[in-house]
Amino acid sequence: MSAVVRTLLLWCPDWPVLAAEIIDGVPATGPVAVLHANRVLACSEQARAEGVRRGLRRREAQGRCPGLTVVDHDPGRDARAFEPVVAAVEEVAAGVEVIRPGACALPARGPSRYLGGEEAAAERIVEHVAQSCAVESQVGIADGVFAAGLAARQGRIVPPGGTPEFLSTQPVEALGRPPLADLLRRLGVRTLGDFAALSAGDVLARFGFDGALAHRMAAGRDDRPLAVRRPPADLTVTADLDEPIERVDVAAFAARTLAERLHERLAGHGLACTRLGIEAVTAHGQELHRVWRHDGLLSAAAIADRVRWQLDGWLTGARRGGPARPTAGIIRLRLVPDGVLAQAGLQPGLWGETGEERERAHRALTRVQGLLGPEAVVTAVLGGGRSPTDQVRLVPWGDERAPTRPAAAPLPSWPGRLPPPSPAVVLPTALAVHVWDAAGEPVTVSARLAMSAPPARLSTDATVEALVRVGVGRGVEIVGWAGPWPVDERWWAPTEARRRARFQVCLADGTALLLAVEHGRWLLEAIYD
Repeated sequence: MSAVVRTLLLWCPDWPVLAAEIIDGVPATGPVAVLHANRVLACSEQARAEGVRRGLRRREAQGRCPGLTVVDHDPGRDARAFEPVVAAVEEVAAGVEVIRPGACALPARGPSRYLGGEEAAAERIVEHVAQSCAVESQVGIADGVFAAGLAARQGRIVPPGGTPEFLSTQPVEALGRPPLADLLRRLGVRTLGDFAALSAGDVLARFGFDGALAHRMAAGRDDRPLAVRRPPADLTVTADLDEPIERVDVAAFAARTLAERLHERLAGHGLACTRLGIEAVTAHGQELHRVWRHDGLLSAAAIADRVRWQLDGWLTGARRGGPARPTAGIIRLRLVPDGVLAQAGLQPGLWGETGEERERAHRALTRVQGLLGPEAVVTAVLGGGRSPTDQVRLVPWGDERAPTRPAAAPLPSWPGRLPPPSPAVVLPTALAVHVWDAAGEPVTVSARLAMSAPPARLSTDATVEALVRVGVGRGVEIVGWAGPWPVDERWWAPTEARRRARFQVCLADGTALLLAVEHGRWLLEAIYD
């Protein structure tokens, strides 16, 4: 487990409201609310004094405050306005990471040693931001980004080693996961300390991977360190521009192309970006650099958005005493994936990413159906059932991929369902096999599931030999077996009733099979990998 980094986080309260004032001139001293999806995302101090709160619908917020000024949420505006704040922090300390517009973080060790302590560093950064950008901010210092963010809202410096105690009294809503917080409340877990006291294995089993990450954060262990490993240099993508770029729309077009190249390169290595470095070089040799951090995995569109926001912040200049516009146009762009995660599920799909490649594949498969018929191209649909053949249904390409049997709540709904792992090969029609005991007699199973003797050898017909590599007649030794598991289906319908017992057997050559006994006959249903 990696050590938690002592982190300094600067937070600007009500940043969407301040960004609207900086960019659009909406006075933040009055009652202002920023809305997203018809709900209040952020509001000014005066609006809160009149009863406006986050999450309220537009009509209810205006009912509480008739003079409320409503502004639509614009992530690009928030990012552009935050650029001079980040630049001001960088003038005091290096290694700043943008967590989101309105919050940035950096390791606390460097500025605290240089400026004479953590408290002195916090005061110096807040004062410099106020003087340079006329923006009020608060700083929190703790072990890890999550705890530092909560400390910043209180303007606190949590002593080293005191982060778990500081977090223990925070409400579960501090995790920023409303569905999880609501569920924990209903289970009687009200604070992060109560949540951290739960077993990590139980949390993972009950709440899944996201709940396990939240459990780590509640215990004072960040989901990932602030300084992640630097990926190989060949993951960096660079674009040399023919002519200097001075317009934001032209820069946005170049940024999207470069973002797609980076995303494809990362996907080819089974990686995804969590921290993105954006670098630009102007015609006069001026070098610009910024690092963006993201809680999730950056898609191609998310990378392009952040590059566009950053270029917009550089090219349009900044208000309120921010850094000046570059003296010349940008001639080179470089994207550096400073933070990457390896995950098996990040490999591109069968047809590549969503877009042109998938459309081409769809047209090709539709053409094959036109030549050979709809049943010539089929896709598998998972559903409910007790056997592997029941759980998979093949439907023609383009038809609705709806299961014939509900797959939800498999254990209560499908008693006797085959447990995982699933077989690698499921035979469309079960094939006959022969199972013998140590004395060479056929193994039988009674109606009460009593076996005549333990299975010792298995032999096959010629049609099965190519599948399981068992010679005809001579058979192969069974070195392990499990069962029987009875299945009694649709006993109330005599014409559809089916009763059988299933076995899992392992052969001497390492092959694992799923067998079934039905009407006194042994059948091979599936083969394990």
